[in-house]
Formats: sequence, C-alpha cells, structure tokens
Amino acid sequence: METFNIPATPSLMKEFLRQMGGTAVIDGGLATELELHGADLNDPLWSAKCLLTSPHLIRSVHLDYLEAGADIIITASYQATIQGFEAKGFSREQSENLLKKSVDIALEARRMYYERCSKSSSGGTGDGRILKNRPILVAASVGSYGAYLADGSEYSGCYGEAMTVNALKEFHRRRVQVLAEAGPDIIAFETVPNKIEAQAFAELLDEEHIKVPAWLTFNSKDGVNVVSGDSLLQCASIAESCKQVVAVGINCTPPRFIHDLILAIKKVTTKPIVIYPNSGERYDADRKEWVENTGVSDEDFVSYVNKWCEIGASLVGGCCRTTPNTIKAIYRALSDRSPAAPGQKSKTAT
Repeated sequence: METFNIPATPSLMKEFLRQMGGTAVIDGGLATELELHGADLNDPLWSAKCLLTSPHLIRSVHLDYLEAGADIIITASYQATIQGFEAKGFSREQSENLLKKSVDIALEARRMYYERCSKSSSGGTGDGRILKNRPILVAASVGSYGAYLADGSEYSGCYGEAMTVNALKEFHRRRVQVLAEAGPDIIAFETVPNKIEAQAFAELLDEEHIKVPAWLTFNSKDGVNVVSGDSLLQCASIAESCKQVVAVGINCTPPRFIHDLILAIKKVTTKPIVIYPNSGERYDADRKEWVENTGVSDEDFVSYVNKWCEIGASLVGGCCRTTPNTIKAIYRALSDRSPAAPGQKSKTAT
C-alpha cells in the first residue's frame, strides 16, 4: 500500500493540496449521522457522548465519509471538553483519555479504510463506495467555548464581559495540548464566533509551541461578519498572522452566504481557504433542534461548489445536517473539475 509523506509543519496544507491536485474534500455532519445509526445525543456532550457509549458508531460514520470520498475526517471532539466531562463526574485523567480516544477512533477508521482500499482493485466495489488510496488527514476538532455551554451561544458569540482572551485560553489550553499529543494531522478550531476566541486560539498555538498545524473556521449569519458582529476581516487577519494556522475559512454557515465570505477572506489571507457550510437549515437554540425544511437540497448545495473553488476555496465539505450523500456529490463535482497540473495526480486517477 502506498504511503503518503506530508510533513506536520506550516507547509502541511499546501503540500497536501499539491498532492491532491489543488482541491480536497472534507467530511460532513457527524451528529445527525450518529443519530441515524441509533445514537441518542440528547445530552450537553452532544456527539461527544458517543465517545462514552458507542465509539464504534463514530468509527462507522468516519468510514462512511471516507467511502463517500472525504479526504479529511474531523474527530468527534467538537463538544468534548475536560470541563464538560468533569461535570459528568469523570476524573481529569479519564477526561483527557476521552479526548485522546476521539483521535484514536479517527486514526483507526483511516487504517481500516486503507485496508479496504488495498483489497479493492477497481477504486470501488460496485456499490457506490469510493475506495482509492490517497492522502487522508485526521483533523482534531476544537469547538468554541459556546459549544461547551450547550446553549447555542456558538451561534451568537455573546459570552459576556467576563469572558476574556486570557479566560478563553485557560479554558481551552489543556484540551488543545491533549488533542495535539494524540497524533492528529491537523487541529480544526471550528465555529469560532468572535474575535476574542480567534485571538485566544492563535495565542495558545504560539504559547504552547503546538507542533500540529491548525485551521480556523468562523461562522456567519449575515454573509458579512462573524455571528457576534465582529469583523470577519479582523478575525481572518488573526488567523493569517499565526504561522501554525495553515488554512482559514467558514463552517456551519448557510450556503447562500459563502460566495461573499470567500471573497472577503481572500482580501486578508494568503492561506488556503476551507469551506464547510451547514445544509442551510435554521437552528432553534431554545428547542435545541434544527428547523425542518429550511435548508437546501444536496443538488442545490453541490451546485455552489465549483463556483466556490473558482473564486478561491481549496477545501470543501459539509457541516451540520449534511450527509455522506452530500460529500459524495462534492467529491464528484471536484473530480469533474479540470485535470491536475502536469506531474500531479488527477483526483479521478485510480
């Protein structure tokens, strides 16, 4: 089986994208897929609850996304925090081990996928699965402080005056250290809703000498600013100034806003742009559920993808309420793009 040498340095993402022919596919929504597999996520830990109760379901969802064409899988640690586990009665050591477990599960899924690829000679099994030996990255998810609160405040960014950059650093510090030590390829700081948390993440990477590269993705509800009302340009500039941040972009945002957000980010960053919107459905933070029939179909979602890449996105996937079918459609849309540059493998090469 072919091995892929992608150094864990600030050049990681550019080297990865070079090997991928310029664009790569990120996986899709985790929580809704876990629920489809039978998981009960009615808990402040949300998808991280499965680290306790059903890690095999997390592995199955990772494999579903890899077989749908995802080149990057994101761990089930978005809402996994040491503070959240300790509130459930776990010790500090147990809490840290659960964080590590989220990375271990994703690494195991990647190994299993490569084994399936090695047993397949056709790049697929005839049942629609994509089995192609290619570089695959494991991204360790770090959700915002608002995600830990489990009250929907990652969709408002309103943390109150008591929550400062230093307080946010102390909240996230050990979590980031543990996830970095667990051996992911990249750390995904996701759904960052305001400027102070972006600053906290950038300073943590520097202060703790985190060797694992990272990306920062923000969310927006107006297509102009991040959800708190802070300037997207200022937030993306923080990411641009941090050398350990190897990509910057947008997640968990309706698809209709993405075009203008990419153009805005391009004004302040030279780093690859990462985009993984939600399905466009509206989240009701009071009822803690997605409002049905407020999103776009997979066909409409994917119709945006080539345009996003034409104007600057390099990494595209889905967030909440997107599925392996969404990701497979993105994979096909990107595979249909122009061939890779001379000397590089095309995405459609077997």
